[in-house]
Amino acid sequence: MNRFNALNFFVLTLIILSGCQPASKEGQTEKKEGALPVGKTDPLVTHLYTADPSAHVFEDKLYIYPSHDIESGIPEDDLGSHFDMKDYHVFSMKEPGAEVKDHGVALDVKDVPWAARQMWAPDAAEKDGKYFLYFPAKDKQDVFRIGVAVGDRPEGPFTPESEPIAGSFSIDPAVYADDDGAYYLYFGGIWGGQLQNWQSGQYDANGQLPKPTEDALLPKVARLSEDMRGLAEEPRDVLILDENGDLLKEGDNHRRFFEAAWVHQHEGVYYLSYSTGDTHKIVYATGDNPYGPFTYRGVVLKPVIGWTNHHSIVKFQGKWYLFYHDSSLSGGRTFLRSIKMAELKHRADGTIVAYDAYVK
Repeated sequence: MNRFNALNFFVLTLIILSGCQPASKEGQTEKKEGALPVGKTDPLVTHLYTADPSAHVFEDKLYIYPSHDIESGIPEDDLGSHFDMKDYHVFSMKEPGAEVKDHGVALDVKDVPWAARQMWAPDAAEKDGKYFLYFPAKDKQDVFRIGVAVGDRPEGPFTPESEPIAGSFSIDPAVYADDDGAYYLYFGGIWGGQLQNWQSGQYDANGQLPKPTEDALLPKVARLSEDMRGLAEEPRDVLILDENGDLLKEGDNHRRFFEAAWVHQHEGVYYLSYSTGDTHKIVYATGDNPYGPFTYRGVVLKPVIGWTNHHSIVKFQGKWYLFYHDSSLSGGRTFLRSIKMAELKHRADGTIVAYDAYVK
């Protein structure tokens, strides 16, 4: 959820030169052959703009929990003010390639007592037959908090708790359910995600990013409480190390954490994947437990059309899938995105084959 930069300027220049018209209505865009690179996969949803897909397998179906992009009319800035989402839709599919069903609005910002605006990337989890939707939103003081809403079905509707999760802050909640029955909540994002404002443990409106030679800010993790509505412990840093065992530096923006943490496990190895933000990649690191430390390994997803990059990884029917978004449907408008999916491959040595969304 972040700023417009030279990459997006280049994409939009191509659009203008090719005569492509940006979308004027949600989910509708006038496209011309060759205006943008041809993707390997089509958007899963075309009647709405959707982004930041969190995918899970519930009841033998794939359920997708994305954010819902709209044309807010708010000027673009470094804090992502133009990403002014107001609700969440839940989608499902019986198998890859099958029809994608829109289950409608599962939660609206007006129904969340503590929230004021900007419902960014959500996630979901299931425990004991209950479904939990975790979401970030700005409170009445314009500070991002993380909330939880509860439902009886994977698609909702969800009823929000009256207050945000105590001890939570920033954006991009992601829940990992470990084999031992424990659930872990990962969260955090810099720039508009406000992680830099929490370095002292309290919100500081004047918080600054580290200098390029200093350690990069890190995602947070905490085990969830038994009722899934709170944190069972204080959030801690998720350490991301280089090949020498040192923390990645803020200036190493091709590898350091920006936002969108996600954890999956494959053959006993824990994979932490995340967005590098201003270098537009999804990268990953590996470790031997949910808390880390994690050692940087490589790229999951190369840059896509649009500024942001946000993903999830899930195993379904014996194969691994990568869910992501790009701005191809809207003609490159970075705040009007569309979710996509592709098969993800792990090599025998545990490394991931980097996915290029536009190379056949």
